[in-house]
Amino acid sequence: MKAILLGIAASFFFAFTFVLNRAMDLSGGSWLWSSSLRYFFMVPLLLGLVWYRGNLRALFVEMKQRPWAWVWWSFVGFGLFYAPITFAAAYSPGWLTAGTWQITIVAGSLLVPFFQDADGRRQKIPLHGLWMSGLILLGVAVMQLQHAEGLSMAQLMFGVIPVLIAAFAYPLGNRKMMALCQGRLDAFQRTLGMTIASLPLWVIIAAIGWNEAGLPSSGQLVQTLLVAITSGVVATLLFFSATDMAKGNAQQLAAIEATQAGEVIFAVVLEMLILQAPLPSVWSNVGMALVMVGMVLHSILGQRKPLEKSP
Repeated sequence: MKAILLGIAASFFFAFTFVLNRAMDLSGGSWLWSSSLRYFFMVPLLLGLVWYRGNLRALFVEMKQRPWAWVWWSFVGFGLFYAPITFAAAYSPGWLTAGTWQITIVAGSLLVPFFQDADGRRQKIPLHGLWMSGLILLGVAVMQLQHAEGLSMAQLMFGVIPVLIAAFAYPLGNRKMMALCQGRLDAFQRTLGMTIASLPLWVIIAAIGWNEAGLPSSGQLVQTLLVAITSGVVATLLFFSATDMAKGNAQQLAAIEATQAGEVIFAVVLEMLILQAPLPSVWSNVGMALVMVGMVLHSILGQRKPLEKSP
């Protein structure tokens, strides 16, 4: 249950990503700076945390052994996750980005066959958990249905497809890095290592942003710093800590990843508070109820231990 609660807490802090990225876009900030600045800000914050915990040397030793694996899976888990998310915010409202992102709940379950268990066997898709994920996605669809009618084709193409890529890249990168580290690093070390390994991508994106949009405004600097703290550091550490508790158990991993559906509910509330968005409609409330029911059922299923077979 502790892992589930950590996942829900992570979803709250992740929700700031969608709201603040949309706020930056509405104020004229470039998505190129929104994505790259977050990771630039994360480096000193995480360096201080890992150094304070006395785990910095162990991280660099681990990264030195498999540098290209770190660069590749960090590119997948962080680069192909956050660059498409911020790009989508430039073309679609926050509710659409947050809603589409919930595909990651199903993506995590569908990626299970790409991993092996402790005995070296291919893991099986947790079908029971997949049904619960479908209930959550139904709730998200109900929430977004009334808004979808006014969307243009460009908003659907540029606001949905990039988020679909991100929805598969994030759990894939996270799980591959867990398999690579094999428990030798904690969530703080792994987050810092992936941030450092993904820096070449963010330097390139920042250079393009400088060339196309000039330097970021002071407002965008403050907002990306807030995103770096809330989503990049706090949410990521909470989520990675939760997944660390469930590594090797596909059913529990799916339950923890399903907690990220809470981002939609938290995003609605935050948009009302920060962007003065209108109150949710009746159908939105129905959708949120389905999401919460699905999360509760998923968490209950994730806590059930499989029956042991008699020798």
